[in-house]
Amino acid sequence: MKDEDSRYEAVRSRDARFDGAFFFAVETTGIYCRPSCPAVTPKRRNVRFFATAAAAQGSGFRACRRCRPDAVPGSAEWNVRADVVGRAMRMIADGVVDREGVAGLAARLGYSARQVQRQLTGELGAGPVALARAQRAHAARVLLQTTGLPVTEIAFAAGFASVRQFNDTVRAVYATTPSELRASAPHRGRARTATPSAGIPLRLAHRGPYRAEPVFDLLEREAVPGVEDMSGTPGTRTYRRTLRLPYGTGIAAVDEPRGRPGGWLDARVHLTDPRDLTTAVQRLRRLFDLDADPYAVDERLGADTRLAPLVAARPGLRSPGAADPDELAVRALVGRDEAARLVQRYGKRLDAPCGTLTHLFPEAAVLAGAEPDGTLGALTAALADGTVRLGPGADRDEARTALAAVPGLDARTIAGIRTRALGDPDVAPPGSGLPESWRPWRSYALNHLRAAGELE
Repeated sequence: MKDEDSRYEAVRSRDARFDGAFFFAVETTGIYCRPSCPAVTPKRRNVRFFATAAAAQGSGFRACRRCRPDAVPGSAEWNVRADVVGRAMRMIADGVVDREGVAGLAARLGYSARQVQRQLTGELGAGPVALARAQRAHAARVLLQTTGLPVTEIAFAAGFASVRQFNDTVRAVYATTPSELRASAPHRGRARTATPSAGIPLRLAHRGPYRAEPVFDLLEREAVPGVEDMSGTPGTRTYRRTLRLPYGTGIAAVDEPRGRPGGWLDARVHLTDPRDLTTAVQRLRRLFDLDADPYAVDERLGADTRLAPLVAARPGLRSPGAADPDELAVRALVGRDEAARLVQRYGKRLDAPCGTLTHLFPEAAVLAGAEPDGTLGALTAALADGTVRLGPGADRDEARTALAAVPGLDARTIAGIRTRALGDPDVAPPGSGLPESWRPWRSYALNHLRAAGELE
């Protein structure tokens, strides 16, 4: 939706389909909002539109306290796009700028820092530093309002270089101090008692309908003992898994929605280092495909005669991704039972196991050294030395070519890796016969066919 008059109509109708796709700001109040904000619709002449929250913040607007625009799902555009801007946005969301700076982001993209700055600013109205700053502000708000961590510790956990920078950013974005922001949290008593040992409670937002049952079914079928488990009965299940993160380890738990209204999944993460919050959240979002645009997917696929009844039966069906792309690639090759053996033999044991969760999935370098023969050895060696790159900023075409060069890796396995590890929305496995007219959502179409029992 590029036309500003069309955007204003979306604001006037409070259309939640566009939350995260763009933001609007009101010049007379200095506030920016999501399109579905319930406040009185401002006059058109007072409204400005922005592609990102960072761009609105950079123009001096503060986040609305009523609709909390910083908490909306990420734009689905970044999942679909494979260009430099799309790859950059996925890496910024994963915390690359916080950990490695703009130079590190540029190096991963294969461009100069100046080129990355120019492309992001030209298209989104904000450069990588501003985009990362907006993300840090959101992480800080979550920690302030859901944990009992000291404010000073939160500043560094959210990725800020200093307490002063943290205080200035919170004031600029939320027009309040960190202490006041904490005091304004809903259920303040619970927020005070939440601690790192109890985990950080989260609401993982999504747009539109979310068909959770097939996602949880898939995760239950695939669960590798020691790394994952699923408890409860259908409709009330909880998925848990271990996470290897940049600064430490984590355990995440995500609840299956219980038929209640609301555009989120309830989750809790336990981190050995709170600086990993942003990365952990983004990995869960990719695993559960929470930044997808089900309206766009269902509209395109629902126009097809064959798919129309399937889409009508399962609106909001998602295409699950991966919490760890390298792990997914190995599991796609060897299967669940062999993956369980690898975990028990080579996985790193958690310092503090939690129930059945005892290990991290073994790193590619460890597997390449321990079992160097065959296709598994070739794949893990390629992952370990960077010949195959599957991270959030990976170039999908380059990754496909590199995977095809791994001896013994067949086309169907490569298609599965592209769909899950790379989050490619438009994969047609060999022999599937998916028509070109279903592009760019053939990964979703395949899930509809599988859910209906038309494909294995």
